[in-house]
Amino acid sequence: MLTHTSKFRVRFNETDPLGIVWHGHYVTYLEDGREAFGEKFGISYKDIQNANLFAPIVKCTVDYKFPLRHGDWATIETNYVNNVAAKLQFTYKIFIGETLIATGETIQVFTDFNGELFLSNPPFYEEWKKKNGLG
Repeated sequence: MLTHTSKFRVRFNETDPLGIVWHGHYVTYLEDGREAFGEKFGISYKDIQNANLFAPIVKCTVDYKFPLRHGDWATIETNYVNNVAAKLQFTYKIFIGETLIATGETIQVFTDFNGELFLSNPPFYEEWKKKNGLG
């Protein structure tokens, strides 16, 4: 499994009147983790677009365990889930220290620039998988 870990700090504008992170910001944290993963492993949004593809999100889930608060330093672990389908699937874990704060999952599909869905893996993705020992 390919994994990438990065850190982020909770900003004041991400918190609600109760002083905890508003639940919608967790989706941004997942995206930050996914972008860092993509940059490290050569499957960033820019890499996908350069292959004349889009990769829209079709599923996003977050399970909340404990709240994040302003000033917290957290770690997001982004894990690529290998499968045969023409999709990108990631799971996520957000931690403060050893404490699991939230988990999540995203699924993206591949389309061309006209929005036509790929039912089999596009060549770019097949090459990427082989390069990373996944194909």
